[in-house]
Amino acid sequence: MSSQDAACRDAVRKALELSGFDKPNPVQELAIENGLIGERNMVVAAPTASGKTLIAEMAALDTVSRNRKVVYIVPLKALASEKHAEFRERYGPLGIKVAMSVGDRDSSDIWLAGYDIIIATSEKLDSLIRHGMPWIGQIGLIIADEIHLLDDPSRGPTLEVVLTRLRQKANPRVLALSATISNHDEIAEWLDAVAVKSVWRPVELRKGICYENKVSYFPEGMAELDPDEPGLKSLVVQAQKKGKQSLVFVSTRRNAESAAEKAGEFVGKALSPQERASLARTAERILAVLGHRTVQCQRLAGSVRNGTAFHHAGLAAEQRSMVEGAFREGMIKVIAATPTLAAGINLPAWRVIIRDLKRFGGRGGMAYLPVLEVEQMSGRAGRPKYDTEGEAILVAGTEADARYAWERYIKGEPERVTSKLGVEPVLRTHVLALISSGAASSRSGLMEFFSRTFYAHQYRDPSGLAAIIDKVILMLEGFGFIKTSRSQGDSGPFQRAASLGNELELTSTRIGKRVSELYIDPLTASHFMESLETAKEKQPSQFGYLQAMSNTMEMWPLLAVRKGDMERINDILNREEKDLIQKPPNPWDIEYEDYMRSVKTAMMFQAWTEESGEDQILENFRVTPGELRARLSNADWLLYSMQELGLLLGHAGILKDIRKTRLRIKYGIREELMPLVRLKGIGRVRARMLHTSGFRKLEDLRKAPLQSLERMLGSATAKRIKEQL
Repeated sequence: MSSQDAACRDAVRKALELSGFDKPNPVQELAIENGLIGERNMVVAAPTASGKTLIAEMAALDTVSRNRKVVYIVPLKALASEKHAEFRERYGPLGIKVAMSVGDRDSSDIWLAGYDIIIATSEKLDSLIRHGMPWIGQIGLIIADEIHLLDDPSRGPTLEVVLTRLRQKANPRVLALSATISNHDEIAEWLDAVAVKSVWRPVELRKGICYENKVSYFPEGMAELDPDEPGLKSLVVQAQKKGKQSLVFVSTRRNAESAAEKAGEFVGKALSPQERASLARTAERILAVLGHRTVQCQRLAGSVRNGTAFHHAGLAAEQRSMVEGAFREGMIKVIAATPTLAAGINLPAWRVIIRDLKRFGGRGGMAYLPVLEVEQMSGRAGRPKYDTEGEAILVAGTEADARYAWERYIKGEPERVTSKLGVEPVLRTHVLALISSGAASSRSGLMEFFSRTFYAHQYRDPSGLAAIIDKVILMLEGFGFIKTSRSQGDSGPFQRAASLGNELELTSTRIGKRVSELYIDPLTASHFMESLETAKEKQPSQFGYLQAMSNTMEMWPLLAVRKGDMERINDILNREEKDLIQKPPNPWDIEYEDYMRSVKTAMMFQAWTEESGEDQILENFRVTPGELRARLSNADWLLYSMQELGLLLGHAGILKDIRKTRLRIKYGIREELMPLVRLKGIGRVRARMLHTSGFRKLEDLRKAPLQSLERMLGSATAKRIKEQL
């Protein structure tokens, strides 16, 4: 037996042993037979819950044993946290160091050099590459989880560029994992990989269509539901009577909340006293997450007490985690969720019910869901180690829907995964990154890089992409972010556009490199630079900075302006007219609607800095706590970027105002509380309490007796404050 065979067996044995399995399952066996432990790249396309993660772990253990790093790319921060906790628990005792990197987008995270397995989102990895991560040459394996997300317009292009750059710069092995897709072999060709496809899953999946209180199963079989109950209720009750749980997928957050509450009306009746007591404790913990109990918090807690819950991006991350934990423990019997739950989080149930087969598709109105998305949701049916089968039931409202669902979702194949790289907003940020990092120093270098992408592999015609790249080059040059070998001595952009050639040399300017590192759209950076020039002349109010920050691509979707909002918006525009950085366009201009939406978004941020609670933000702006936190994080990033550009451009006189705005956004405080929140452990609530009690400055706290602070804040917090002072 060769040393390579021995290493293969050792990695496989160790991964299986630590995961509690005796032998590889059929999908894993197929991957091993096709060279999983070796030098070849590999694409594995197999159903959800078929053991793809363990395949990745086998390859990762082999790579680490050869003193090479593993980078595990995941699409979501929540999934990164789940994998990080799981891998640390499993492989930490072996001395394998596991790290997670998903946060600061303006950092090279040098500390990662000391870790063996690094879990990151594609966006964070892209940011690390832009900052020139010094350990890139030590990467031996890239694991791209959910590779079919190349098809996602928001995440796909970054994943595609990251894989292309890593293969160009470090040439590690690539192991791509995917749900069942129709063109996995095309992705394998692009990655120069062996393609492994399987339809095996450990728990048999039965698919069916529910229409008029009957479920028709594929390929045959039918079940009658309770004629006195609507189909959804009957499906949930039937599962509960068997001691099973259900996941119900609906199209919107509002529908998820409503479905959970309605299910609770009948699910709660069958709960035991012990279950009720446990759920009541979970409900109280959910209510305690936020500083203020919002209507949404109360609705979620009420559902949880009845054994149901809703799950969507509008919840705070801690609340989503509590719901998931209670479901895994079997306490929550039904979760009504938007499709985001299907995107990789390990939360299976015996029965998956897809209630809404359509969702709003923008200008086209209601549109049927993609097959791949339905497959992802259906894949959550069946719990390994608990069930021998699972069911995915699609609910049809009409006979036409039932026929369509049968042909497309039950019998049909998922759509082809197609590259979404070839659009200008995506290309302008990646073109600047390639130039500023030195990965491409000429137009021919850019074209050579993009010839390696999945887009080029799929469409074979570079002319369309070349035209967009030329347009982006001229745009970046016009912004002052790059210089070209023909930047001087020409007659303007139209002549340069006509004469762009492959030998055109490209270099980034100092400001261009910083824009790339800040990970913002070059269009946003140009907008900020113009705003800073205006701010230098007029010293705008905080609201002026908030509106300028809100009117960016990164802050989309902006808050919708409703009929009742116009009076409030016009009032604040009249009040802040002299202090606005961006003047309102004419009502007939194309930018007018987006400007009004940016004003309303800025009003929401302003309300937060005036110490409005999550409950008031929800009531006045229809922004849920989860969405608010995501927007506040974005605002912090954008204000930091504005501050950094101002520093580089020499606008020292206005930087203090931007820093002040950023601090108020971070803590949600009025200006007078700023000195107090500098102390660790003092947030907006405690700072306001101290201020109201007469402690306005750090000096006031320094002079105060410890006992006085203990009566207000508790012993531990008071002692921590005194230590800091």
